[in-house]
Amino acid sequence: MPTNSPPPPAIQMLDITKVFPGIIANDKVRLEVAQGEIHALLGENGAGKSTLMSILFGLYEPEEGIIKIRGQEVRIRSPNDAALLKIGMVHQHFKLIHNFTVTENIVLGLEPRNLWGNLDVSQAEKRVAELSDAYNLAVDPNARIEQITLGMQQRVEILKILYRNADIFIFDEPTAVLTPQEINELLAIFRRLKAEGKTIVFITHKLKEIKAAADRCTVLRRGKYMGTLEVNQADEQELAEKMIGRSVRFRIEKKPADPKEVVLSIEHLTVIGSRGVPAVQDLSLEVRSGEILGIAGVDGNGQSELVAAISGLLPIKSGRILLKGKDLSRESIRNRNEQGIGLVPEDRHKHGLVLDFRLDENLILKNYRKKPFSNGFGFLRFSYIKKHAERLIAQFDIRAGNGGATRTKDMSGGNQQKAIIAREIDGSPELLIVSQPTRGLDVGAIEYIHRRIMEERDKGRAVLLVSFELDEILNLCDRIAAVSKGSIVGIASGETADEGRIGVMMGGVRAGGNSA
Repeated sequence: MPTNSPPPPAIQMLDITKVFPGIIANDKVRLEVAQGEIHALLGENGAGKSTLMSILFGLYEPEEGIIKIRGQEVRIRSPNDAALLKIGMVHQHFKLIHNFTVTENIVLGLEPRNLWGNLDVSQAEKRVAELSDAYNLAVDPNARIEQITLGMQQRVEILKILYRNADIFIFDEPTAVLTPQEINELLAIFRRLKAEGKTIVFITHKLKEIKAAADRCTVLRRGKYMGTLEVNQADEQELAEKMIGRSVRFRIEKKPADPKEVVLSIEHLTVIGSRGVPAVQDLSLEVRSGEILGIAGVDGNGQSELVAAISGLLPIKSGRILLKGKDLSRESIRNRNEQGIGLVPEDRHKHGLVLDFRLDENLILKNYRKKPFSNGFGFLRFSYIKKHAERLIAQFDIRAGNGGATRTKDMSGGNQQKAIIAREIDGSPELLIVSQPTRGLDVGAIEYIHRRIMEERDKGRAVLLVSFELDEILNLCDRIAAVSKGSIVGIASGETADEGRIGVMMGGVRAGGNSA
C-alpha cells in the first residue's frame, strides 16, 4: 500500500569542504533544509556561511561533499545550473546595473521578444508589475536603479528570482542595509513566500530576526558545523554562545561621560544631495571631546550627506564646519585627515578600502607618503609596512588567512570592518566619525567594535556615531540627536532616552511635540 512519506529535504549539503589559499572555509559542513521552511544560517564573520551558499548557487565548486536538491544528487557548476534547479540568490552586495531600469535588470538574460525578435518592453514591464503587486513589493518597473533606495533595490533582486520561477531562495545578509521598517517588511515577504511553499535560507547575524522569522537555525563556527536548532526552543544568548563559543554581553558597560572642549562645531549647514535638493538643511551641532554623540534617523534623512560634508566627500552650499575652532569647510579631504578627522565610512567597499589591495596596503592608505612607510623619495619601505600590519592585526584581532598579504576582497565583512577601524583609530584622530560601524557583523564583532569605540571616548576623543540601529545608538551614546528631513528634530540625553522617545523624534516630531 502507498505510504504518505514526507517529501525529501529541499536542500541537503553533506560533508562540504572548500579550501582557499591559507584557509579552510568549509570543513565537512552539513546543511539540511526542509521544503517550505525558513532556515537561518548563523555564524561569526568568516565562519564560512557565504562560501557555503555560494557553493549552493554555483559560484564555487567544493573539494569534497555531496549536494542533493529535492532528494536528487546534483552537481552545480555555475549559477545557470542553479537556475535550472530553481535556486535563486540575493547577494549581500546587489548585482544590479545602476543606469538600467528595474525591468531591464530583472529580465536581463531572459528578455521577452516580439514576433520580429525585438525586446518586448511592454510585456516585460507588465509581468514585473504583476509580480510586484502579487507580493506587495511596490516596485516601479520603470524606475532606474540609481534613483531608488537600497531597500527597494533588494526588492528588485527578489523580483529577479521570482521572474525566474525559483522555489529555493538564498539571502546573504538581507537586512544589513535596511531600516527597521524595511526589515519588518522583508520578514513579512519571507512569510508570504513560505506560505506559497517556497524554501528560504537566509544568512544573518541578527538574533532578533532569527527569532522573528526562522523555523530552524544551523550554526557554523570557523568553517565547522556546530549543529542545527529549533528556533522556538533556543533563546538569543544560547544562539550567540553557540555561534562564537563564549558568552556575549549585549549591553556595553560604560562609565559616565566626561565631555570637555568642543571639537566639532557645525553652524547652519546646508548640503545639496544627489537629487539636486537640500539633503541637510540649516543644521547646527556640537560634539565635545570625551563624548559619543549619536545621529538617529531613518535612512534617507540626510545622515549620509552630513558625514560626507564633514569628511569632504561632498561640498557644502552654506554654513561652516569647524574642527577645534578652525574652519575646514573648503579644505580638501587630505587636509581634513591631517587636521584630525578619522572616518569609518558607511560603505566600506566604496569609501573604506581598495578591495584589490592587500591588507597591509589598506592599513597605510592615509599615511603611505610619510616615514617610516616611505623613504621620502616616493619609494615604499615594505619591511615597515609589514611590521605595521602585523601590529594592527594582533591589536585589533583581524583574521586574515595570509596575514597582511591577504587581498581585502578575500576577507570577511567583519574583518574588513576591523581593518578600517584599526587604521582610523591608529591615526589618533581628534574627531572619530563612525557611520554604520557594525552593519552586517556578528554579535562577537559588534561587542568588540563597541568596546573599541567606547575606549576612544574614554581617551578623550570626540566621537560622532551615525547608525540606523536604535539599539546601537541607545547602547553607546551619551547624547542622541534625532534627524528628520535633513534637520535636527531634538537632542536627548543617552541616560534618559528610550526607543519610543527617539522613534517619535525620528518621525519628525520635535521634543516639544510639534512636527518638523
